[in-house]
Amino acid sequence: MTANELNELLKSDKSSLLLNVLPEEIHAARHIAGSSNACVYETAFLDKVAELAPAKDLPIIVYGAGGGSLDSTAALEKLLAAGYTRVTEVADGLAGWEAAGLPLEGDGHLPAALALDGAYVLDPVESVIRWTGKNLFNHHSGTVRLTSGEIRIESGVLKSARFVIDMNSIACEDLADSQWNAMLIRHLRDADFFEVGRFPLAEFIAERAEAIAASSEGIPNFVLKGRFTLRGVTKPLELPVVIASADGKRVTGQGQLELDRTEFGSIYGSGKFFRYLGKHVVNDHVHLHLKIHADLVAAA
Repeated sequence: MTANELNELLKSDKSSLLLNVLPEEIHAARHIAGSSNACVYETAFLDKVAELAPAKDLPIIVYGAGGGSLDSTAALEKLLAAGYTRVTEVADGLAGWEAAGLPLEGDGHLPAALALDGAYVLDPVESVIRWTGKNLFNHHSGTVRLTSGEIRIESGVLKSARFVIDMNSIACEDLADSQWNAMLIRHLRDADFFEVGRFPLAEFIAERAEAIAASSEGIPNFVLKGRFTLRGVTKPLELPVVIASADGKRVTGQGQLELDRTEFGSIYGSGKFFRYLGKHVVNDHVHLHLKIHADLVAAA
């Protein structure tokens, strides 16, 4: 069904449940007159619909944003799978309704983009790097803590970032046996891997940040380009990140990469440098997932 077809139907149909499946704040801002609301993105979607339509044979018309957004299609599929028998989708949704010049109700206050300009300082308690290292037959995973850092945003664009990592904080989470766990941590801290006694800190300095064109929510929207120093060796590094904020006072960044440890002098068990390793081989790449929280200290 199109928006125009829905408009004609609503002139005579008073029995169908007209359902806006977008978030509550979007429904409050703009919706078709007579709409009820149940957000398809919420796990309680079907529970909310059950309150609005106790009978599975009640006619339901679902609409969402339109313009290629799959919200109403997802709602249609969920409702049919739940046993509702008379569900119709308005595929062009609000976009089609508005394009047809039809009126919308609501307060018109769509959520505005947050102004993030300013200087932010890293929260070392909430920020963490999760690592995974592998060999042919096994893998280990754990964390390493960030100790300090800052982010600067100007005119909505990430201008610079710097993060310092405390290599002494490296921890393993998958080995329950305390002796094996301690043995692995000593191994990671010694010269075979990160030589923490000589190089207790690692540092990433982003010299520039480039926005990723046409990035959608939930995938990297910036690439940080700069220098990473580990074991006293500095190499260029590019880190794709998702940068976002819920309230404009705290910025959260997440990114992941495969770091080649051998480029920084950690060659233990590497097939690039040793032969006949057999079961002693260790993958060159370490997987890192960064979660960074930084709080506003000076607005621009």
